[in-house]
Amino acid sequence: MDGKVLIYYVETGVWFVLALVAFGLEVWAFFDCLRHKANAFEAVSKRTKMFWLALTGGALAIGALSLYAGGGGSFGTLGLFGLAAVTAASVYLADVRPAVKDAGRGGSRNRGPYGPW
Repeated sequence: MDGKVLIYYVETGVWFVLALVAFGLEVWAFFDCLRHKANAFEAVSKRTKMFWLALTGGALAIGALSLYAGGGGSFGTLGLFGLAAVTAASVYLADVRPAVKDAGRGGSRNRGPYGPW
């Protein structure tokens, strides 16, 4: 087997695994956004539920296309769009999800790991 062919297979495999992980994040972000109430988003000033559904839904669609295209190669088909999609899903999971989740429970109740403090 030629060295170039081996490198091609390894590179394609790495891009496919990265696309699979990104797709998992996008699926998680979209379905988590679906399960929260719309008024919780507005209560914590994080845009609207429809905005985040559209953003994470678009990210999910781009991630699915990127995964279908074989991971996108090194910035091949949908590479830059895939990067934007995983960034949008990551922003939702890191910033919006904790705030909305806390608002759904009724806000901070000054609870530690062993009870109130």
